Amino acid sequence: MASVSVFDSGFLLGDGIWEGLRLYKKKWVFFDEHMERLYDALKAVEIDFSLTPSELLEELEKTRVANSMETNTYARLMITRGKKSKAFQHPAFSIYGSTYVIIMEHSKPVLGQSAKGVKLVTVPQTRGSPMVQDPKYNSHSKLNCVIACLQSSKMGGDEALMLDPNGFVSTTNSCNFFIVKKKEVWTSTGDYCMNGVTRSKVIKICEDLGVPIFEKNFSLMETYSAGEAFLTGTFGGITQVSSIDGHKIGDNKEGFMVGKLRKHYEALVGKK
Repeated sequence: MASVSVFDSGFLLGDGIWEGLRLYKKKWVFFDEHMERLYDALKAVEIDFSLTPSELLEELEKTRVANSMETNTYARLMITRGKKSKAFQHPAFSIYGSTYVIIMEHSKPVLGQSAKGVKLVTVPQTRGSPMVQDPKYNSHSKLNCVIACLQSSKMGGDEALMLDPNGFVSTTNSCNFFIVKKKEVWTSTGDYCMNGVTRSKVIKICEDLGVPIFEKNFSLMETYSAGEAFLTGTFGGITQVSSIDGHKIGDNKEGFMVGKLRKHYEALVGKK
């Protein structure tokens, strides 16, 4: 049985970086893009990780084969600063090298297949400034998003819609957020949200299809009058939003733009 020391930096302090991956027909979807994001974050927070992306892929494949996994699988890679000699904060006490863990489970996206969509609730918890904890890092310390999720659940939401420090719409607690207004697709500037791999793919699809796409500031009130809205994420792909703070979005079925983008995204996943 796998185990991690109670003195590990990730357990003691949330001092680590993680990455989520989707397995589809024996292929890790957009593996290179996920590795670029992972290793950029590790470098930024100065976690010394000895494995190369190709070596990490070998470990993923060993785990996949050992568990007879071929598709509809989610993997979570977790890399911490490692075990500490004392339960203190300073990184100098992490003297044993980094720790890495792979969690892999059979799991199939459900929300994206539902015509009902996702109910979003705007929460008091906001996204933080990059000078506090850069939201572009998939850090182990996700307490900000966990609190947002708790707040949303208590108000009957499926996901929490979070504003940035300036009051503009940013993201949800676990996904990137888009709206469709007058045949234009809008998403946040990206300054206060995860630099999502799926998000970047959707932006590129829009550009390739000639769909006007804008990364911009927009208010919560502007989302209420959106013709369509959707979330993007590694595991769920593209998932439509049915309501925001009780304001109905669309007509309880997949919108034209969401369907169009989803089909092109799924085709792109199939090629990979």
